[in-house]
Amino acid sequence: DEFRWKGPFYFIQGADPQFGLIKAWAVGDTNNGDDEWGEEIKLAEQAVEAINKLNPKPKFFVLCGDLIHGMPGTQWRKDQEQDLKNVLKNTDQDIPLVFVSGNHDIGNSPTRETIDNYCKNWGDDYFSFWVGGVFFLVLNSQLYFDSSKCPELKQAQDVWLNEQLAVAVQHKCKHIIVFQHIPLFLRKPDEDHDYFNLEKSVRQEIMEKFHKAGIKAVFSGHYHRNAGGSYRGMEMVVSSAIGCQLGEDTHGLRVVVVTDEKIVHRYYSLNELSSRGIEKELLDLLAKQN
Repeated sequence: DEFRWKGPFYFIQGADPQFGLIKAWAVGDTNNGDDEWGEEIKLAEQAVEAINKLNPKPKFFVLCGDLIHGMPGTQWRKDQEQDLKNVLKNTDQDIPLVFVSGNHDIGNSPTRETIDNYCKNWGDDYFSFWVGGVFFLVLNSQLYFDSSKCPELKQAQDVWLNEQLAVAVQHKCKHIIVFQHIPLFLRKPDEDHDYFNLEKSVRQEIMEKFHKAGIKAVFSGHYHRNAGGSYRGMEMVVSSAIGCQLGEDTHGLRVVVVTDEKIVHRYYSLNELSSRGIEKELLDLLAKQN
């Protein structure tokens, strides 16, 4: 039934609740200083409350990685995960949660073990799903960043991705949308490589593959600031964090409306979404029946 287009809908994208980073960043010890995350708990609670109040309800709520700050094997990791789960349990049961793995969830250089642990806790590290004629792909971008400790897992994701893109073509989906933690690029497709984007040759290969498959938009986090650009008609959307801000943006969430022709989105601060909800312009797009 979800293969069929039934008219406009919307979803909520969040990124980087990253329990523990605010303290670690403040004390200047991002490897160890994450023994407090009370502030992040409050922000995540505010995000869930804001989402629960929305009417109509979003089709789902996707979290684009760095669920917690504690890297695999670190001291506070289990407590951070448990506290995040306790907050997310309060999400309206009619709003499915979609999780994307980030570098703090599986490590900067993931291994089979760190990925297995993530999967036990949060679900598959890559998968696809359909909503109303739109095909969604969730990718493990860490395998593109550094798969040196698990090359066979990167290869498996690549094979799977090619199969999925073939499926999308076969079903003549309305749009294809990708979620991953690390952005392909922050502003320009040919920008230099650094910690916050993918290496140039890897990026180019993925962008070309996505372009050929007709992917409309890629949503990511990781940067803790809002950014984005486009490559041959494909939009790269980088959303700031629910948790720690590294730039001038506010703690927030992105509302993404999917219409017949296009994908329209807007970033809201948690306060704004909580107090005012979605603005009329986006609600009007949802009300248009195709």
